[in-house]
Amino acid sequence: MSAVPPVTAVTAVVDVRACSKWYGNVLGMSDITWSLKGGIVGLLGPNGAGKSTLIKMIAGLHKPSRGTLTVFGADPFTDAAVRGRIGYAPEHEKTWDELTARELVTYMAELAGIPRADANQAAEGALAEMGMTKAMNRRVRGFSKGMRQRVKLATAIVHEPDLLLLDEPLTGVDPIARADIVERIKKLGQNGITIVVSSHVLYEIEALTSEIVVIYRGQVLAEGNVYEIRKLIDKQPHRIRIECDRPHVIGTALAGADHVARIVFERNAALVETRDPDRCYAEIADAVLANNIAVRQLTSPDNNLGAVFDYLTRAGGGA
Repeated sequence: MSAVPPVTAVTAVVDVRACSKWYGNVLGMSDITWSLKGGIVGLLGPNGAGKSTLIKMIAGLHKPSRGTLTVFGADPFTDAAVRGRIGYAPEHEKTWDELTARELVTYMAELAGIPRADANQAAEGALAEMGMTKAMNRRVRGFSKGMRQRVKLATAIVHEPDLLLLDEPLTGVDPIARADIVERIKKLGQNGITIVVSSHVLYEIEALTSEIVVIYRGQVLAEGNVYEIRKLIDKQPHRIRIECDRPHVIGTALAGADHVARIVFERNAALVETRDPDRCYAEIADAVLANNIAVRQLTSPDNNLGAVFDYLTRAGGGA
């Protein structure tokens, strides 16, 4: 077993170099190169895109068919010590429903290497961190989907990992529980844990982080801050919606600009399509001030993950 370098001794927490994975004749991941230095990052893509394959390789459950993958500078598939620094919550799980939440997380703590004398206390702490203190002595079989997800997250963090891998952690969770779980995951990130979260639901990732990796058909289409990625697709017209008392006045002010592709008037609003968002925002502000226009709302339908994902996957699908 090789020694695992400390976090400060390596540049990246996760380093993926030209990795591909085949399942027989099925290609699960194709020539992915990606580096993660820390924080919370979202893996975004439709079902079957390759997100779970990548997460399982990072967790050391699958070995790349080609290429190299390291976690904290070591190979997670062969190095047990580095696997001990990883927490993993799979999308699908089979569990012992006859156990209580406390019993289940305690056993998982022992499997993760925590001494039996300390495992119960560690389990109580992890369950408390996931908001399950009051229900920790109830059997898992009676839990809702949201409660099961919380227990699964507790099993992933009970050994205090440095890297947390969450595969679709919010699936089937009601809106109130989802908001609470999102805040708890963000708190873990604020406490220094590097977190990789996968989802095919755009707003789930958007609620957790602005750092994303878009995966489609086993390939990385784009990565980075969502607003930086948005710049990659600014060759497409960028839409800005101005809800105000005199939308036609704003339309007249912008009509002659060479960056404006189209202006559509709605009831009490103007929707402007521009090839230069920065210039357009400035000219909108000038028009508002010069004409004393009352603006109720200024929004951009394209400054969100939905638009980024739609543009990038459409481009990837046509490649």
